[in-house]
Amino acid sequence: MADESDRLLAEIDGIVAEEVRPVCAEHERTATYPVDLVRKVCALGLPALVTDESDTPYPTELFCAAVERLAVGWVALAESVHLQTLAAVGPARHGSAELRDRFLPDLRLGRVIAGNCLSEPDAGSDLSLIRTSATRHGDGYRLDGVKAYVGHAGVAGLLNVYARTGGGGLGGITCFLVDAHAPGVEVQPPEEKMGVRSLPTARVVFSDVEVPADRIVGRLNRGMIVARSVFVQGRLGIAACAIGLAQAALTHATAYARRRSQFGSHIIDFQGVGFLLADASIEIEAARQLLYRACREADTGGARVELFAAQAKVFATDTAMKVTTDAVQVLGARGYTAVEPVERWMREAKLFQIIEGTNQIQRAAIASRL
Repeated sequence: MADESDRLLAEIDGIVAEEVRPVCAEHERTATYPVDLVRKVCALGLPALVTDESDTPYPTELFCAAVERLAVGWVALAESVHLQTLAAVGPARHGSAELRDRFLPDLRLGRVIAGNCLSEPDAGSDLSLIRTSATRHGDGYRLDGVKAYVGHAGVAGLLNVYARTGGGGLGGITCFLVDAHAPGVEVQPPEEKMGVRSLPTARVVFSDVEVPADRIVGRLNRGMIVARSVFVQGRLGIAACAIGLAQAALTHATAYARRRSQFGSHIIDFQGVGFLLADASIEIEAARQLLYRACREADTGGARVELFAAQAKVFATDTAMKVTTDAVQVLGARGYTAVEPVERWMREAKLFQIIEGTNQIQRAAIASRL
């Protein structure tokens, strides 16, 4: 199994070097979604690691290691593969046998891009405020409402939509697997984001969308059980993306500091720079090991997986923000220009402190478990 894991990671490194690095900057500049690369990476088996019975001893750890390698080359690609995996997690772990047989093969291989529709204009961290409704209509349901900040909006063929079917609060929400091109589904223009521009994000409006009853993922009014599985995997995946981004920034800044000379010395020999890079290397490795600890908890069915996932998400994403900011500082004026990738990486890092539950919400969740 170690050989198989090494083979997978080596394949990803090869794709990053030969196919990702040459195109990522242009894709970000033109906000072009890399669908072919997403499908190629998914076909290596990444989503299947955490949505299928795997012979790998620690599939979640291998998945996160692979996502980290992707993020070193291009965060948007890593994030898209991560989102694709999250869209498959609900049906894989909670869907009926019919749903799994019908949709999972295409989701795992990326043949059908998919997304999750949780947040709304007035329901972000507080999902008890979800207002999108699914009312009984004939043999199925009729879906109405607006979802916000939907990743893969506009390129997805399937959407996991969380809608209210019961009373207020979290107890009356159900997850539906909805065709993104069904009548009544309207994707709004993409959001103009600070970073990760090649990965489309938009509002999705549902107006009298007919959804068959057999498209319920999990149980009626128990959609938050499905969401909880997605949340845990989501925090692990985002931590992996953040670590890869931080590693890319450290590697780039270190290489620059080793060749840049001022006052007769390479700037890495100045403590102000060398210690900054040393601290970054410590923090990145600490984040990586905390993530792997959380992954082991997930792979062994440990009771503290939610706690460790939250800790890993906070520490890794805060680390990415700090390291990318410091990388800009190391490169000085050049780092503030678009000729270097570090300014883009700094903008991208901010996203990870916000999505999959803000770091403030994560800290509140951690505190509640102390």
